[in-house]
Amino acid sequence: MSRKMLVTLIVLMALVLSGLILIQTNLIKTASDIREEQFDQMVSSGLKRVVDLLELHEERLARESVRLGRLPGTSSNPGNLNIFPRQGSGQVSGSFRFRYSENNIYGNFQEEFQIIIIDSVQNEQNNEESITSFEKLNEFNLEQERLRQNWLKDMNWRNYEIQLESRTLRERIDSVFLAEGMASTFEGLGIDLEYKYAIRSANQGQDKFILASPDYNPSRKKEYYSLLFPYDFDGQQPNYLYVYFPKRRGYLLRATGFTIIPTIILTSLLIAIFAYAIMIILRQKKLSMIKNDFINNMTHELKTPISTISLASQMLEDGSITNTPKTIEHISRVINQESKRLSFQVEKVLQMAVFNEGRLKLKFKEFDINQSLRTVVNNFELRIKNKNGILHSEFIADDPVVKGDEVHLTNVVFNLLDNAVKYSNGEPEITVSTYNKSDHVVIAVKDNGIGIAKEYHAQIFDRFYRVPTGNVHDVKGFGLGLSYVKKIVDLHNGKIKVDSAVNKGTKFSILLPKIKK
Repeated sequence: MSRKMLVTLIVLMALVLSGLILIQTNLIKTASDIREEQFDQMVSSGLKRVVDLLELHEERLARESVRLGRLPGTSSNPGNLNIFPRQGSGQVSGSFRFRYSENNIYGNFQEEFQIIIIDSVQNEQNNEESITSFEKLNEFNLEQERLRQNWLKDMNWRNYEIQLESRTLRERIDSVFLAEGMASTFEGLGIDLEYKYAIRSANQGQDKFILASPDYNPSRKKEYYSLLFPYDFDGQQPNYLYVYFPKRRGYLLRATGFTIIPTIILTSLLIAIFAYAIMIILRQKKLSMIKNDFINNMTHELKTPISTISLASQMLEDGSITNTPKTIEHISRVINQESKRLSFQVEKVLQMAVFNEGRLKLKFKEFDINQSLRTVVNNFELRIKNKNGILHSEFIADDPVVKGDEVHLTNVVFNLLDNAVKYSNGEPEITVSTYNKSDHVVIAVKDNGIGIAKEYHAQIFDRFYRVPTGNVHDVKGFGLGLSYVKKIVDLHNGKIKVDSAVNKGTKFSILLPKIKK
């Protein structure tokens, strides 16, 4: 895939994902707004119902007062009438019942009087006085009936309600009835949420509380309100019922959570998948470039010994040189060395294939790392001297015994020494050392080479990776050596660290765990 196509694909995917996120965000906001609007409408409807309940409550008071006959400025009780005054001895008893009933457009009216008299009566004069008392009672009832007829004729219960409206706002509102009405109304609407309410009046331009819930303090929370007694005869007054919900925001979030949470999860997964896909694409692109570099290097590395062998064999075959024993011996040695070099390169490639397939089997045993490294140094010293270099050894580990595969661990050191020679800056000066650190045995290989820039430290252990040096072929190699080193160290439960800077040399430190006794 070309770079241009890759960039185009990434841009298109980013645009599609951005558009999808914007749409999802808009849908979430719309759902939240709809839920909030529904809640506001329910609360406003609930407040309107509560106000209507207060109106009905006052209307019931007016109707009840008219039904009982308690007229403004009058009394329905006739008082204590001494119908049969006590004047002498003797026993007399009597029972009287008087009932009056009337139906009209305003309702049904009934009145009943029952008098039971037990008293002493002596003479006819007392009877005359009793008759007078009955006349007074009859006159009282007639007067009441006349007043009632005039009232029903000239006034109805609405007129009486007008007089109830003249009371103060505190007298007109029953706090217990208001609390019960609000609780039942909100419960009926399905609003199971704590609320605070207050009655406020703004008469004469002054906002004052008539009654309120304990700790009523709306602060910045949204308040809902409704006008009280909007149908008063004298017109509307600036009296309001206020309510707010301390946990309204959390309630709305929970209410819309069933819509928001799955959307957020799916969108997050989509973003993660997109990022992972881009990362894989870039990694594959990088790996492709590294593999191309590896193929170029491998072709060059394999081509050189093949060309040398081919040239030497051709010299022997065409007789262009004198076939003396010395010449034949020299050409044979060249063919042998180049064959070994070719076999070594092929072995490296096959070795990495074994690693990748997980078929490598290590043979763990306990051995002295100091002794093994002395052998490595002795074998490598001749190569250093050929380049006029110096190889130092400092084996100061007091506890040098480790458990591992001796062959592969010595190969690790060989690879590090080989890189130190390849990337030497002039005459190589290399130091191989061992020492103990905490619970580890440390193997260190330090050189005075060209060094490695800090930005490449994390990548030098990747397969096929080679630090850019301008000319790919100025130093021979496949980019497999440090990858091999890292894998062997990991299989031994060890760690490898690199300390390097450009033109200041490189130091590799391998930490292998001590044997627990």
